[in-house]
Amino acid sequence: MSMPVLAEVTHRELLRRGRAARAGWLVLGSMLVALGFIGIFVPLLPTTDFLLLALPCFARSSPQLEAWLLNHPRFGPGLRAWRKERAVPRRAKIAACAGMAAGFGLFWFHVRPGPLLSGAILAFLLFWASWIVRRPELGERP
Repeated sequence: MSMPVLAEVTHRELLRRGRAARAGWLVLGSMLVALGFIGIFVPLLPTTDFLLLALPCFARSSPQLEAWLLNHPRFGPGLRAWRKERAVPRRAKIAACAGMAAGFGLFWFHVRPGPLLSGAILAFLLFWASWIVRRPELGERP
């Protein structure tokens, strides 16, 4: 069993920051976690992406919530891998690419866009799919 990940920011450092700034980061982080939670149930709405964005918000406002995310049994390993190595698990790469392909297929089928719009959106999705696929996998050295 691994040791819990401790937040990197000390309480003293947080006290030096403005109370309003910490509250703003806390609200933003909480909203991102809420969007991530909704993403569990709504197809094509990312969960991990919102949690990755919430991490720096909590690092600036609440070390306890940052540690909670990093130690979460389901999402913690992926969040820690991204933070440490910028790594993406193979299963997540496959899910991301499949989701983009399904989203493009649904868009194309329902909207019936012209060739210029189709090509632009396809190029955009292919760019991000190639970026995701080129990220290192867990335990892999870049």
